[in-house]
Amino acid sequence: MAVDIHLPSIMKVGGGAISELQDMLLTLGIKSPCIIADPVMVSLGKVESITSMLASYASNIEVFSDVMPEPDDKSINGAVSLVKQSQCDGLIALGGGSAIDSAKAIALLASHGGQMRDYKVPQVVTQQSIPIIAIPTTAGTGSECTRVTVISDSQSAEKMLCMGPGLMPKAAILDYELTLSVPYRVAADTGLDALTHAIEAYVSKKSNPFSDQQAIAAMRLIAPNIIKACKTPQDKAAKEAMMLGASLAGLAFSNASVALVHGMSRPLGVHFHVPHGMSNAMLLPLVTQYSLTGNSEKYAEVAHYLGLVDESNITNIADSHERLIEFLHHLNQELDVPTMSSFGIEKAPYDDIIELMATQAIASGSPGNNPKVPAHEELVQLYRDAYA
Repeated sequence: MAVDIHLPSIMKVGGGAISELQDMLLTLGIKSPCIIADPVMVSLGKVESITSMLASYASNIEVFSDVMPEPDDKSINGAVSLVKQSQCDGLIALGGGSAIDSAKAIALLASHGGQMRDYKVPQVVTQQSIPIIAIPTTAGTGSECTRVTVISDSQSAEKMLCMGPGLMPKAAILDYELTLSVPYRVAADTGLDALTHAIEAYVSKKSNPFSDQQAIAAMRLIAPNIIKACKTPQDKAAKEAMMLGASLAGLAFSNASVALVHGMSRPLGVHFHVPHGMSNAMLLPLVTQYSLTGNSEKYAEVAHYLGLVDESNITNIADSHERLIEFLHHLNQELDVPTMSSFGIEKAPYDDIIELMATQAIASGSPGNNPKVPAHEELVQLYRDAYA
C-alpha cells in the first residue's frame, strides 16, 4: 500500500545553522517576516539576535512574543491580526513546541480565516498558507517536522488536534547550540516527549516502513543521550543527538501517528496544566505495560532499539518487555518526573473529571491507533491507575 510522506522542503542541520536563516528567507521569497516567539525568547535575547541578523535584509520585521505554554485559540488572535494588518508573507517560529504549533495556527488563520475548531480532526488541512521557518530551541516536540498542531479550545477546554499537509513548515533549522541553555526541567520533559513520539510511532497501527526507520533512528539517538543531555547540558554531542532524535521522532509520528499515551496526556494538560512532555512521561510506563499484548513483537523490538537487549535476545519476548518497562520507570526516576500528587493534582478533582478526560481522549482519535485499543471503561481505569 502506498503511503503519503510529508517533510519540510528545506532543512539546515548542525551547530551554527541559524546563520543560514537569511539565505533561507531569500530562497522562500519571504520579504516581510513575522517572528513568533514566547517572552522567554525575548528575555534571553534570541529574538533581538534574529532581528539584528536580518536588519540588512528586511527593514520591517514584525514580532509577536506573547506565545503561551499549551496555546489556546484566544492566545493567537493578536498574532493573526498583526500578520494580516502588516501583510507579512512568512513566519519565523522560534522556540519550543508551543511557538511552532502557534505559528502553524497563525499562518492558517491569517491565510484562510475561520476558527481553529473549523480545522480539527477529522478535518484534513490541505490549504497552503504563508510559509513557516521553524527554529526549535528545545529537543522534544519535533513540531518543526510535523503536519500537526495542537491548540486548545478556550470554550470547551478541549485540546484540538489539527492535521494535514498544509500545516507542515516549509523549512526547519535544527541548530543544537540553541538548546545548550535550556533549563533542566524543560530539557527532561521535552526529551521524554521525543522518546514517546518515537515509541508510539513505531508501535502505531498506522506505522509504515518509512516511519519505522525514522522511529528506530530516533530511539537509537535518544536512549543513550537523554540523561546526559539533561544532567550535563554542555555535552554538545548529547545535545546534538537529542536535537536530531527529536526531529526524526517528529517525522516518524507525523507520517504514522501517536497513540494512547498522547490521547490520555492532552486532557491532563488542559485540566491540570501539566506540561505536555511531563504528562506523557507520567503515563508512558503504565500505558506501555497495558499495550504490550497488542503487539508483543514490536515492543520487544523497541527494547532492542533502545539498547536494552541484544538482537539475539529479541525472541525472549517476556524478558524484553520487562527490561522495557524497567527502563521507562528508571528514566522517570533519573529525570525527576513527579507523580500526579506530587505535581499538585488533588485526587478528588481528578476523580471528578476522569470520565470527561476519557471521553476527550477517545475523541482525539489517538487511542484508536494504539496496538491495544481501550474501551471507555478501560480508559477510565487507566486514568485511575495512573494517579499516584
